[in-house]
Amino acid sequence: MMTNNKSEKKIFSFNMSFYYQSTIIYFIVFVIYAVIQGQFIENSFTLITRDPVVYFFSLVVVLSILSLLYNLYLNRHIEITEKEIIFKRGSWEKIIKFEDITSIRITREKKHFKATAFTLVQVRTKEKKLPITIRPYDYENSHLLMEEIKELKNRVGN
Repeated sequence: MMTNNKSEKKIFSFNMSFYYQSTIIYFIVFVIYAVIQGQFIENSFTLITRDPVVYFFSLVVVLSILSLLYNLYLNRHIEITEKEIIFKRGSWEKIIKFEDITSIRITREKKHFKATAFTLVQVRTKEKKLPITIRPYDYENSHLLMEEIKELKNRVGN
């Protein structure tokens, strides 16, 4: 989370650890498979390029890298200022003023789980019929984001 002292803007970035971890794991599996399937002939290593599994693993690694780069480009984050919530994704931006919020509901996907990974926040506004759903666990500093949302819920008073 970053704060800007001028306007006290709190920024919560989208958590990219899943994309980093999956890309690394796919690449490691690809390298291990390539080493196992490769042939050592007289102190040299040749990779079997006619193996369809090598093509499959390379496709998965390339798609994983593209997905990581795309999500880095989007730079998804939530900004909470003194008067509004701003959802940003690439060049797209959605601004919700606090006075337009009719209700904030904090729920869990499964009632018997107490983990924060299952917590959902639904923000209803005057303009939209359907609520805006936020999964705080998807953002860095999810506990601070939840504290901000609870504070906002008390300010809105629903």
